[in-house]
Amino acid sequence: MKNIIVLSLMFLFSFGSIQAQEFKGLDKSPLDMIEYPTSNRKPDKLARVLYSRPQLKGRDITTLVPDGKMWRMGANEATELTLYVPMTIGGTEVAAGAYTLYAIPNGEQMTVIVNKATHVWGAYSYNDDLDVVRVNVPLTESGDSIEAFSMAFEGVKDGLHLHMGWDTFRVKVLFTKS
Repeated sequence: MKNIIVLSLMFLFSFGSIQAQEFKGLDKSPLDMIEYPTSNRKPDKLARVLYSRPQLKGRDITTLVPDGKMWRMGANEATELTLYVPMTIGGTEVAAGAYTLYAIPNGEQMTVIVNKATHVWGAYSYNDDLDVVRVNVPLTESGDSIEAFSMAFEGVKDGLHLHMGWDTFRVKVLFTKS
């Protein structure tokens, strides 16, 4: 009888550990992070962006990101911008801190928005009263298509460019040290 109880307890505990080892599959829009400068060893970071990377998967970008409609610049939670130092964006000084990024495509330009709200899902609770700056930048096209929405920083004199691309569309926003 004692052996049956011990065997039953072992089975029960091993079943629980098997259940604990089941992992969720990959996200359809995985989370990514970019920083500038990119070296983790330098304490002089200027900016970081956390965003999810939706995929085209044969879909038309103009239906995914329609003209004149608010876009969270990625998928899932709204894209998060962290400035480690005060920066000037579109002529407006933006204090160091955490923000969200949104965008509205408008034909040959895109309105990029820095907003005070943080930890929000998508653009569903977007509140323009919390906008810090709106800047209109050219929306250009490239001959190369990018399957997953992508962002990258490029260092420039006294600041950086935030590059964004998806399908054949490209945008860049200038951030300068204040």
